[in-house]
Formats: sequence, structure tokens, C-alpha cells
Amino acid sequence: MVASQVHLVRHGEVFNPDGILYGRLPGFGLSKLGHRMAAAAADELIGRERPISALLASPLQRTRESAAPIASAFDLDARIEDRIIEPTNHFEGTVMSRALKKPVNWPFLINPARPSWGEAYSRIEKRMLAAIDDAFDSVESGDVVLVSHQLPIWVTHLSVAGERFWHDPRKRRCALSSITTFERTIVEPEEQPAASPRAEQAHPEQAHPERAHPDSAHPEQAHTESAHPENGAPVVRIIEVGYVEPAAELNSTATDVGAV
Repeated sequence: MVASQVHLVRHGEVFNPDGILYGRLPGFGLSKLGHRMAAAAADELIGRERPISALLASPLQRTRESAAPIASAFDLDARIEDRIIEPTNHFEGTVMSRALKKPVNWPFLINPARPSWGEAYSRIEKRMLAAIDDAFDSVESGDVVLVSHQLPIWVTHLSVAGERFWHDPRKRRCALSSITTFERTIVEPEEQPAASPRAEQAHPEQAHPERAHPDSAHPEQAHTESAHPENGAPVVRIIEVGYVEPAAELNSTATDVGAV
């Protein structure tokens, strides 16, 4: 037996009066509003009346604090999961509006499809899907909660949906203290989905050899299912089954500048 569902919970608002892109920097905990948001996420999970068998959190302060009300509600200890941490970012520790005006930073903006300013989307995908797979297998029953960050959760959504990773960071559907829920399903060979819009993005040198670049293809890229089996065997896929914003009313007054 395995977990029935895995829930990716984003942290609440961070106390950040200077508008810093905090990334992985220490010392950025939740604001008072952020603690209320985290409590709202815990209340949402309580209201579902589903057993939570395990709770994991990114090692950063804001995610550990966001996991606390969930841990209390379900009498669990929050274990640290390094693979769901915020991605690295060249602009960490800066105010983006100022950093973008400095020519020294412009080379880091040259390739938004990778992106050139931080950890490759394909690497984020790989570690997130591995963490989710392990979360499903870590318990005999019930659900598992992972408290993570906006970009890792959004990349997971894009991966599962088969959409391209290149996107406008301002348009991510991943609000503070939101909950994105996933399940595993078995797909028969005749139900295999067609090639996704991300296929060319993952291997652009195949469709357009003239665009080939050492960083454009990622042999280590993970997928939400096993490679199409030659023997026609069924494959296990991760599918997204829900998204909610328990702290929607609080988000209207929140500040959210921690990710790019």
C-alpha cells in the first residue's frame, strides 16, 4: 500500500519589509499574517477529514514555520526534505527592481527558458518528482503533506500537465498557503498521452538542430511517468487532482516577492 494523495502546501507570507528576493537566505520567517495563512492551510486539511500519515518540509525557516500548525493538528513531527527547497537564484538578496537596472546582471537574463538566472527547471522537476514519488511510498496509507515553495510547486504542476517550463513568474497559480494535490494512477499503453508541448523544449536540438546548445537538453530530466515501455506494460503516472487557496481572503493584503 502507498499514500492516497500527496499535498504540496506553499508557505505563508514572509516578514520582508525591505522587499528582498530572499531565496534560500536564512532569517526570513513568517509574518503575523503568514502565521494566520499557515493556520488556514492546516484548517483546510483538517476539514477534508482525511488521515495525514506524514509531514515533510523544506529546511528553510518559512516552510518549517508553515508546517507547524499542520504538525500540531495531526500530531506529527515535520521531517526535513531537502529536495523540496527553494531553487538557487543569482538575484538572491537583492531588490529585483534595482538589480535589473544594473548592466552587470543583464547576462543572467539571456535565457528565460532554462532559466539562466538560477537552477534549471529540469533539475527542479527531477528533485521534486523524486521527493513526491518517495512520499507516496513512505507510508502504508493516508496522505502525505510536503510544505514547499512557489517555483518548485509550479514546476511540478507544469511537469504533470505536460506544459512547457518557460513561463511568466507573475502568472503562476500558486498563492501563499495554497494546496496542490496529486494522486498516482495507472495508465494503459493505449491511453498514453501524445507528446507534450514541452517535448521540443526538453530536446530542441531534435526538432531544430540549429538551436542546439549544451544547456538546452538535459539527459537527467525526470518525467511524471516511466518512459514508454517497449513491452506495452502499464505505467504509473502522477496526476494533479486539486488546487485550493485556503488563505485567499488574507492574500489580498499580503506581500509576495520571494521568488522569480
